[in-house]
Amino acid sequence: MDRVARDGLVLLGCGKMGTALLTGWLAAGVPPGSVWVIEPNPTDWLKGTGVHLNQGVPASPAVALLAVKPQMMGAALPALQALGNGTTLFVSIAAGTRIAAFEDALGDRTPIVRTMPNTPSMVGRGITALCRNAHVLDADFALARALMAAVGEVVELAGEDQIDAVTAVSGSGPAYVFHLIETLAAAGEAEGLPADVAMQLARATVCGAGELAFQSGETATQLRVNVTSPGGTTAAALGVLMDPETGFPALLRRAVKAAADRGRELGK
Repeated sequence: MDRVARDGLVLLGCGKMGTALLTGWLAAGVPPGSVWVIEPNPTDWLKGTGVHLNQGVPASPAVALLAVKPQMMGAALPALQALGNGTTLFVSIAAGTRIAAFEDALGDRTPIVRTMPNTPSMVGRGITALCRNAHVLDADFALARALMAAVGEVVELAGEDQIDAVTAVSGSGPAYVFHLIETLAAAGEAEGLPADVAMQLARATVCGAGELAFQSGETATQLRVNVTSPGGTTAAALGVLMDPETGFPALLRRAVKAAADRGRELGK
């Protein structure tokens, strides 16, 4: 982070994910005066952070992080085009926008890291996958990792061809978990529970199980076994959920494949 403090960081877009990242950076000790934010609709919180807000960009910042929505990228990139083909590291969190598209817009010698974070980053519990083009030095890649680690875990990909699978698992995955909460609560309600009680039970159960999986040194498989008494109620439910044709295994394979296929389509 020393290079960021010295040479500056540009954040293009400061919506929910940009705000989560900026919060993490400031908490990690990045000086507000080293950050330039371009955001047409700044929140009161952003206005009070002390960063340079809509005041242009420095001549040669260490990093330019692209946090606008993919459909807005074409209109937003010209503001940073002058930084291409130089020493500035570009880091993108935009889903569906491939490295080649940034090279076309910024110059084919521009160092670019493409990332896929997820929404739990907003509470510091995200996970981000990263890949890079051939112009990103190891030190720059380490810097990109450090920036994304401010909001959770990071994993390095072997290549950009893996990013659609990441999107389908961890990028879209929180929505699958939220839907699990919805459907678990609905099932409890169908068994006679009041709606508010069923939702409270489902929400706390999913959140608690996730935290247990996070903190435990045991595998998810072992944690499942720990809860399951032979011939008991959990075993009866798992007999349905683990059915190879109608249960979670087949259902999630289809769901993740659908998401990955859609990611590939959007990237064309």
